[in-house]
Amino acid sequence: MPEHILTEDGSHTLFSSKYNQHFHDIKTGAIKESLSKHVIPAFEYHKDKNELNILDICFGIGYNTFSTIYYVLKNKLDVKLNIYSPELDAELINSLDQFTFPKEFKDIKHIIKAISKDKKYKDDFFDIEVKICDAREYIKTLKNMDIIYQDAFSSDVNNELWTVEYFKDIHEACNEDAIVTTYSIATPVRLSMYKAGFEIYEIKPVKMKQTLGFKHKVPIDAKYIDMELKQQRNKEAKAIYD
Repeated sequence: MPEHILTEDGSHTLFSSKYNQHFHDIKTGAIKESLSKHVIPAFEYHKDKNELNILDICFGIGYNTFSTIYYVLKNKLDVKLNIYSPELDAELINSLDQFTFPKEFKDIKHIIKAISKDKKYKDDFFDIEVKICDAREYIKTLKNMDIIYQDAFSSDVNNELWTVEYFKDIHEACNEDAIVTTYSIATPVRLSMYKAGFEIYEIKPVKMKQTLGFKHKVPIDAKYIDMELKQQRNKEAKAIYD
């Protein structure tokens, strides 16, 4: 296991030598980033559902999945979760039971251990599958997703998980009222999502802005981004294609 790096909120993350990026924003904090940028916006939007299908792109250290479980348990939410997550690095998953996770995850150590050992976990409330595979192929096998955590390494280094073609497959896998959460506010990324059929919104849950995507315009407390107008004003802006 590589060096565990302390982030500002007291939780730890890792640095990817392959992508030359940290797994999380150091100044925000690993667990704070997962909760504020992904879990809370998604669950506030889907607060009336009693079962949710979640696609976590990509699993990595597991913060988005584990923060989701923590959030549900802490708030005593009556909701069943089915979580699906592709990941290329099997060795990383195998090492998770040795990772220094925050105190917030102390009650789900048995889930972390099961994921690390078996790549899956199931009980009456949580059904989790981590698949060691190519995310692009994996998402083509999924349907009826309610939440997409679009948390891949940035488009600068991991281009293939931010293209129009990729987001079209995400769009196909989504329910009509699905929500996509992502930290990226890059215009090429937003254009890729828009060209794939998503309406774009912006929120600022912590220090930095972020993007939400929906299949249709929705009445939420967020800034709507008119991508047609943005293209008219910036003729050089281009979506990302395979």
